[in-house]
This record gives sequence, C-alpha cells and structure tokens, in this order.
Amino acid sequence: MQSFFKKYISVDDMKKIFTPIVVATMILMLGSCASTKKVAYFQNINEVSLEGSKGLFDAKIMPKDMLTITVSTTDPKAAMPFNLSISSTLDSSGRLATGGSTLQTYLVDNNGEINYPVVGILNVAGMTVRQCEEFIAAKIRPYMSASENPVVTVRMSSYRISVTGEVTRPGVISVSTEKMSVLEALAQAGDLTIYGKRDNVMLIREDATGQKSVHILDLNDANIINSPYYYLQQNDIIYVEPNKVKAQNASVGQVTTLTMSAIGVLVSVASLMVNILRK
Repeated sequence: MQSFFKKYISVDDMKKIFTPIVVATMILMLGSCASTKKVAYFQNINEVSLEGSKGLFDAKIMPKDMLTITVSTTDPKAAMPFNLSISSTLDSSGRLATGGSTLQTYLVDNNGEINYPVVGILNVAGMTVRQCEEFIAAKIRPYMSASENPVVTVRMSSYRISVTGEVTRPGVISVSTEKMSVLEALAQAGDLTIYGKRDNVMLIREDATGQKSVHILDLNDANIINSPYYYLQQNDIIYVEPNKVKAQNASVGQVTTLTMSAIGVLVSVASLMVNILRK
C-alpha cells in the first residue's frame, strides 16, 4: 500500500488536498476558544468602582403581597383589636374550631390597599417594611392611651421569581427573604448553561400599577453590581437568551455533528497518508 501511494500520489498533492481541511478545522477551533471570552462574569471588576452599590436594599410592598402585622404594647389588651387571629383547625362539620390560631394576614389589593382593623383602609403599596411599620403605628396611636407606645412589626410573605431560557433548571423560585439578587436567582436555577448569552440577560419587571418594563443585564460587566436592577422584586421574570452556537445547533442539529465528525475522520486519514508517503 505504501508503494501504491508513493507511485500515484505525491506528498505535494496530499498537502494541496488536505491543507484547506486542516486550516478550516483550526479556524473552527480558534473560534470556539474566542467565544469563551464571553463566559466569565465580572470581567472588568478591577476597573469598576463599587461605590454605587453602597447601601442596603429594602424591598417595596407591591399589590398581591401578603402581610403579617403584629402590634405590641405594654398593655396586651390595648393591642388586641389590632392583632386579629384565625383558627388553624376545622371541626367535623367544617366550621372553625377553637384551639391553635395564627395571626390574620392581609392581602394588598390591586389598588395597593389593605383593610386593617379599627383604622380601615390603608394604602401601603410602594412602602418599605420599615415605612409601613411607622405608618401603621401612627394610624393606631390615636386609639390608645397616651402612655401606650405601640410597636408594629410587618412581615412580607414569600414571593416568586421566574427564571427561564438557557439555565440548568428553569422554573419558579420562591423567595422567603426580602432580598434576592439576579445572581442568586440564577444560582438557584443552576446557573447559565454554556449556551446562555451572559451579556444579554433580559429582566421583565412589573410595577405597582401593572406596567411592564424590559431591562437588559450584562453579566460580563461588573457594573451590574451598581445597577438598580441587580436586586429583584416580586414577580420579576429573568430570561437568558441562547447564543449563536445553540441557535445553529437547534437549526442544523445532526447535520452539524456529522459534518464535524467527517472533518475529523478526513484529518486523521490525511495524517496517516502523509506519514506513509514520508517513509
């Protein structure tokens, strides 16, 4: 076989045939290496001032939030009208039974209002928890004696964040604290896949009036830490767009895989034949 190749095919001919294939393969490999530059987060972290991120985040109360409100005073009886409770059990006839109870929760309606005992309708949308506590304390103080100094504690129930697109585990995340960053949400979703575009993460947000807005986040840029959209709020939706490689794989699929396999086989054959001709 070695003499056959030497007789009919020269080394120069082999180079003319297979050199373009080798070059094309190397270009593809280099292109893949170049794309990894878009994978790392916070690439310019040493060039960015984080002064803009200074300060603690406070979540705002939004329509559809559930609030638990507790009032404490030196005289427990004075606080009783404001600490409504509901029974946690039902009897055999389906009626509320006596026994263990929990504090009444208050749904913030579409107008941003709650119906609070004694004082009536209160508009609390857009307030932080601390602001809401001070607001309710001021409203109930006239119903108490001068010696009473009510302490109001407001707790927001868990809310939901949706993460979809090119992440490992897309789905709905229940947030039990008042603060979650976009990176924490992505981490709970298993982080972006290698096909996710880190410089084009879409955040869809709804404000207290129901108005939707879209914001593009670049995870490659460390300035995201200073962004007003770094921390998420109720009902935010995060969408990670697939990159060109994923899009091409989706459209070409098996053809691309077969093509790359064929190129690999040809390169191997070319290498084998060149080695034979050199002997």
